[in-house]
Amino acid sequence: MRPPEIFDRAARRFRRDRIAAAYPAHDFLRAAMIEGLLDRLASVKREFRDVLDLGSFGGGFALPGARIARLDAGHRFAAKAGGVQGDEDRLPFRDGSFDLIVSAGVLDTVNDLPGALALARRALRPDGLFLAAFAGAGSLPTLRAVLREAEGDRPAPRIHPQIDVRAAGDLLMRAGFALPVADIETIDVRYASFGRLLDDLRGMGAGNILAERRAMRRDVLARAAEAFAGRADADGRTTERFAILYLTAWAPSPDQPQPARRGSATASLANAIGKKD
Repeated sequence: MRPPEIFDRAARRFRRDRIAAAYPAHDFLRAAMIEGLLDRLASVKREFRDVLDLGSFGGGFALPGARIARLDAGHRFAAKAGGVQGDEDRLPFRDGSFDLIVSAGVLDTVNDLPGALALARRALRPDGLFLAAFAGAGSLPTLRAVLREAEGDRPAPRIHPQIDVRAAGDLLMRAGFALPVADIETIDVRYASFGRLLDDLRGMGAGNILAERRAMRRDVLARAAEAFAGRADADGRTTERFAILYLTAWAPSPDQPQPARRGSATASLANAIGKKD
């Protein structure tokens, strides 16, 4: 029996279609993610010819000389990028189709993330590279705090579950990747109002799509806005934090460095560091 799904797939597709036209006005976070992915890619001294942009929005990721296939859950984004519509945990590609898969800004809203990572690994050729970035643990602390303050002891589910660095590394290993690395970078954004923060979250496709979500009452919204304004600095702006979680991993290959066999060491650690009396 399948476990219950965390996110509403239909709502995810519908909202991505709804924001497609205005998305460029709210794409700063994904732009930062892509820049971070390209920085990491620049340190890899090899060429990639067949690339998958997993969760492409309208495009944006480019790699000179590469053939880039694109997939997005939203029909309009997929059409704009010249790609295909589909969910990241239900990939329509054959095994071994790509030597590089990149993903920016979507894996935090995938129902079956372990399954999506396993499918990505299978879609890579041996020694293919997987690079991803999405909002991780530590994101939106101000929003979380003002909603808790506005709703009291029984807050409704409004903020998506967030994955931390350790869990991300474990997920990569479970999916069968080799040489997994997870790290995090933070971006602080100063907002003039609570409404501007909500506009950005909706506009970048980060609104609440939890399967068990409930609409926010007007009185709760007003109290949250007041609490948000109460945290403003001398310039009247309130800071919100976005924590970008980066994942780097490789599809297994016999040519990759392998850990030493247990018991194969030829020197004693005790002799190397000396013994204490």
